[in-house]
Amino acid sequence: MTTLTVISAGLSQPSSTRLLADRLAEAVTELSPGTVDVANIELRELAHDITNNLLTGFPSEKLRQAIAAVSGADALIAVTPIFSASYSGLFKSFFDVLDRDAVADKPTLIAATGGSTRHSLALEFAVRPLMSYLRARTVPTAVFAATEDFGADAAGVSLTTRIDRAAGELVSLLTDRRQAAKTDPFDLPLSFEELLNR
Repeated sequence: MTTLTVISAGLSQPSSTRLLADRLAEAVTELSPGTVDVANIELRELAHDITNNLLTGFPSEKLRQAIAAVSGADALIAVTPIFSASYSGLFKSFFDVLDRDAVADKPTLIAATGGSTRHSLALEFAVRPLMSYLRARTVPTAVFAATEDFGADAAGVSLTTRIDRAAGELVSLLTDRRQAAKTDPFDLPLSFEELLNR
């Protein structure tokens, strides 16, 4: 079974950021060969806890559970709204309270929402460098959804295509890691006797 933790930093209720996060999680679940256990973390519900932890250094029980869900996950989906050409402060603050190795080498899909497509590059110059600094293994395709992507049919197809591509990359990365973990580096392709007879 694969454990997938989905981090959503949307502030409104309902949230287009959460909607995108849900669609990405559904796509990963559908494309995965086995069972996927999805844990959703809504950062807006942890905003006070995150601030208190930054000030005191002590996480609340709810925040401790969210941190454990990130650290223990096989893979992550991290989705933020774009404010002032970058990720939200709440999104960054959550990653600030994580242990520095919490997402190291963890397969991660990054995504964002914004009012218009002109904000889409924030994924590449803000979110991806943050994940690289944290040493997450981020998939090549980042998914940005503007307001119009949730309405128009033509744009909706385009968003679905991007979601499926990114989800497929995350599933492939997970599959490759599982196969690599099963391979014994000391396992000889030939028996000792076959090697001697060569």
